[in-house]
Amino acid sequence: MAAIDTSLLARSENTLNELVKRKNWAGREPGVVLVFCIIGALALLLGGIYIHKKLSERRARKAAQI
Repeated sequence: MAAIDTSLLARSENTLNELVKRKNWAGREPGVVLVFCIIGALALLLGGIYIHKKLSERRARKAAQI
């Protein structure tokens, strides 16, 4: 029996080769990436509007108390 199991070594080399062979998914699917960017920008915009609305309400309440 060998002290080092070479089947595990061969398997890890195979896995490494498969990882290296991967292509750029974003390069093949630019439309999907564009949609993700648009949705992300809209989410940030809506979140900013919501936060601005809440802060202005808080300022108005604070000004009315004084």
